[in-house]
Amino acid sequence: MKMTFKKIAVIATVLSLTACATSPTGRKQVLLYSESQLAQMGDQAFAGMKEELTISNKPVQNSYVECVARSITAQVPASVFSGQWEVVVFDDEQVNAFALPGGKIGVYTGLLNVAKNQHQLAAVIGHEVGHVIAEHGNERMSQSTLINVGTQAVGQVLAANEVAQSGPIMAAIGLGMQVGVQLPFSRTHESEADVIGLDLMAKSGFNPKQSVELWQNMDKANSGKRPIELLSTHPAPQTRIKNLQAHMSSALAQYKAAPNRPNCTI
Repeated sequence: MKMTFKKIAVIATVLSLTACATSPTGRKQVLLYSESQLAQMGDQAFAGMKEELTISNKPVQNSYVECVARSITAQVPASVFSGQWEVVVFDDEQVNAFALPGGKIGVYTGLLNVAKNQHQLAAVIGHEVGHVIAEHGNERMSQSTLINVGTQAVGQVLAANEVAQSGPIMAAIGLGMQVGVQLPFSRTHESEADVIGLDLMAKSGFNPKQSVELWQNMDKANSGKRPIELLSTHPAPQTRIKNLQAHMSSALAQYKAAPNRPNCTI
């Protein structure tokens, strides 16, 4: 059994050492999956959502979202995705949006009640595209793969040595991984996507100051329904606002230098 544990540890170490990368903000990452794998997964997930959810049939609404999304995606490096992004508006009350590897963007109509103008919608879409640029999906999947390998190794050691209460110990390890590793990792991703999205919207000609207004709106819309920040995958709105304000000077300079000023209306 010791050999099994060693083998698993070696596999995890080799994987992590051979898949090191750096995010757009300079943070070290472990990415185990290829771009083609992620794009294929994104295509499959998006196709499934289009079958399961109702797609908006309002031309003006769709054109508005498309206008904002096109302005944002024009700033995405070709190394991330060089094709035509597919943008779909889902007729759903969720206050949400998403972007997937392979050039897919989904926006729920509920978001349009909180993102009050093109600039605020650009902040959300920029944030979601920021996740794709920073390969956060790849990173989370890679992290889960390594955690599963490590957890299996611990479980095998406990079983081999007939450790009493091994079930509760494994449950505690799982909770520790979630609170100590996965949730902070998710909050890091959200903060990083906020910064990348801020730059994207500024370069696209959207007013970056409206990103702060957006999160103030989000805070009001979600008041009393949010878990404490420690146990949430997302930073609290006030934390996000402080992060955005810390990067606002650079974003405003990019906004002033942007050659275009989109005029997306609904």
